[in-house]
Amino acid sequence: MKRTRRFRVHHRKQHHVTKHAGSGVTVLESYQFFANNIPVHVTIARLPTDYVPIYRISTPGITATTAIVLERIRKDLINEVQLEISDITDPKRSTEIEQRFEKAIEQLVHRHFPDADEKTLGFLTANVIQRSFGLGEMENLMHDEHLEEVAVNSSDEPIWVYHRKWGWLKTTIRLQDEDQIRHYASMIGRKVGRQLNLLEPLMDANLKTGDRVNATLNPISAQGNTITLRKFASKPWTITDMIANKTISVNAAAFIWEALQYEVSALVSGGTATGKTSFLNSLSAFFPPNQRIISIEDTRELQLPRFLQWVPMVTRLPNQEGKGSITMLDLMVNSLRMRPDRILVGEIRRQREAEVLFEAIHTGHSVYATVHANNAEETITRLTNPPIQIPKSMLPALSMIICQYRNRRSGIRRTFQVAEILDSGEPNVIMQYDLRRDTMSTRNRSRSILNTIHLYTGVTPREMRSHLHEKERVLKYLVKDNLNTVDAVGQVMADYYADPESLLRRIRS
Repeated sequence: MKRTRRFRVHHRKQHHVTKHAGSGVTVLESYQFFANNIPVHVTIARLPTDYVPIYRISTPGITATTAIVLERIRKDLINEVQLEISDITDPKRSTEIEQRFEKAIEQLVHRHFPDADEKTLGFLTANVIQRSFGLGEMENLMHDEHLEEVAVNSSDEPIWVYHRKWGWLKTTIRLQDEDQIRHYASMIGRKVGRQLNLLEPLMDANLKTGDRVNATLNPISAQGNTITLRKFASKPWTITDMIANKTISVNAAAFIWEALQYEVSALVSGGTATGKTSFLNSLSAFFPPNQRIISIEDTRELQLPRFLQWVPMVTRLPNQEGKGSITMLDLMVNSLRMRPDRILVGEIRRQREAEVLFEAIHTGHSVYATVHANNAEETITRLTNPPIQIPKSMLPALSMIICQYRNRRSGIRRTFQVAEILDSGEPNVIMQYDLRRDTMSTRNRSRSILNTIHLYTGVTPREMRSHLHEKERVLKYLVKDNLNTVDAVGQVMADYYADPESLLRRIRS
């Protein structure tokens, strides 16, 4: 009679911390998610001994006997999966090889634990996969949708994460030593065909999942090897999310929508991590569905509604011989030959890129881009001085500047200013965020954008006010019905452009 191995999976105690008199421990938030088939419980707590909140993570544990069997399965993989030298050296085949390993692991787990139910088998398989060619406990962090950034500073300190709600948090996870950090960084690099060694101690790459990874080796980073993973948002922010979270007011969003409908070009500015790209992505829902859109980025972040005619383009770094690079400038020049109606650019950094952008505007294209600057005046200064250095006389073609703001103390993000560029090249701030009241209010009357729309479309001020009122009703409807996915918002916008009266009747009913 064939003997079957006994196994048991148990859950570690989850930390339900309550504030006790004299303890000073306060639980800020607690939630659960799944990393593949592994249930993960998170507790974010503030301790009196730490100056930042602690991100504590717990997963189901396994018995010592089961752990021995899983380690044997890892070793058996070498005999189960036969690899050629070309398989190992070709980064393009990494996904195929991983799939072969995953299938082999699944078969081995079934063989060693024939009495296990599907849920337990899935957990054990995910555990072996994570330990074999994953990032260990870091893998769990990559599945938490609340996290924007995962940072390894060295093996001497725990991993840090940037939480969407709580900002920077210190985790309870530590990597074993500097060799483990280097191993993880090299493993990530191999997946995208990049090397990390003493001759090339810096790595900046984009993963197939859209996540961005940066790695450095000691002694370039003096305290140890580092890994910084910026996660790609699985659900991009939409204009519904922006309004619901008070990032922007309904009347400001309606004004921007009116301008974008009539193909006014705009620049989204702001400091680091203010949400420039997320806001640019939310604005793309305002584009009519009968136009061709080209997006140009260093890292694939934009996500437009599926039914739009959209061509996403991404730059490419040079290979190890320094050849084959495709720059943002290359893509911008090429995009003008693709007959686009609108062009989205991830970020403007250099003079030649800005010149091509303004040439595109002057040749009849609507252009939308991001730039680092804190307010409208600073944006003008940034554009007209090195390294961008665009003549001030060219700026009025841009028409609109939307400034984003992040309060570093509280972590909230807001639209700080909505401004237009006058014929003189100076900004006119139409709407301004009031930090004390946490509201956006009208500061000045539009002197350029609405006049331009009237000049080229014949829309009267009275009709404009009616349009803005309609748009506000549509935006409130999106928030009320919680239509907050890219495709759901895009569908409502498409309905508005196709038959606004029918949509408004539907909203009224």
